[in-house]
Amino acid sequence: MLNIVEVDALEVLVLVDNVTDSLSSNPKDVLPEWSVLLTGGKLRVLAGSNICCAHHGLSLLLTARVGSKERTLLFDAGPAAATFERNTEILGVDFGSVEAVVLSHGHWDHAGGLLAAVESIARSRGSKSFICYVHPGMFRQRATMRPDGQLYVNELVPDPERLSGAGANVLNTSEPQSVADGAFYVSGEIPRVTSYEAGVPNHLARGVDGKWEPDPLITDERFVSVKVKGKGQFVFSACSHAGLINVLTHARAVFPSIPLYGAMGGLHLSGINEKVIPQTVADLKKFGLKLLAPGHCTGWRALSQIAREFGEELVPSAVGKKYLI
Repeated sequence: MLNIVEVDALEVLVLVDNVTDSLSSNPKDVLPEWSVLLTGGKLRVLAGSNICCAHHGLSLLLTARVGSKERTLLFDAGPAAATFERNTEILGVDFGSVEAVVLSHGHWDHAGGLLAAVESIARSRGSKSFICYVHPGMFRQRATMRPDGQLYVNELVPDPERLSGAGANVLNTSEPQSVADGAFYVSGEIPRVTSYEAGVPNHLARGVDGKWEPDPLITDERFVSVKVKGKGQFVFSACSHAGLINVLTHARAVFPSIPLYGAMGGLHLSGINEKVIPQTVADLKKFGLKLLAPGHCTGWRALSQIAREFGEELVPSAVGKKYLI
């Protein structure tokens, strides 16, 4: 069993997400972007040039407090360097504090800003090393097929050699990992146990012969989990291609003595996966989560259904938001 320690508190700062929303009400422990910037002294004038940009993708900065120490992990880096760099500058991210980077899976909307992120961390940390966790399956060319047979071909993920050249110590493995002395747990490959979570049926990858072949399961996807004192296990699932129910089932199986407290990330219940919204929402209620923060690829139809079934525990993600857990 890998080491996972109980952290005293967890702060989540949303660096990139599909939406911006500083007007909706939030519980006291969740701050919208404008409040984050204003209280941090970074918003003297409210203007478009002074706030973050939403972009199709996800990037989260996770900071766990363990006693007097803070341990910081970057989970994904959004779709493009320009967005990642703009938003992190506006939010005042201290790259020198980032001691690990985790890429959740091999898609452009999570890895497009990865090289820029690694370069920024390397510059700020100087001689202090950091690890970039990736999976061998992330580096194949991928695509999704439209109903008319045309392909959306994905940008390639920066390979381990490029990430290493940018300054990271790269760990390329499919095995689960304990990160930052156990403050964060990075899962291995996620078992598929539900009957309805079948990945992305129209997803393809290039085989060794260069031809496109079915790749619905996207098995390189991992989640990150944190054990928060007095609350339990908080799970970060960037796109939930494995299905959020499979993700939470596996998180509970890995640490059966730690109750599940909350989950955050994209649920990928949009487009071709909208048909499984009813089963997913019904099974999601069985976990008794106290905080649910869907974002990115969840889709408005799923979010609407979740809002009908859940109460104050639903706090959707948006760029610049800060969650204090």
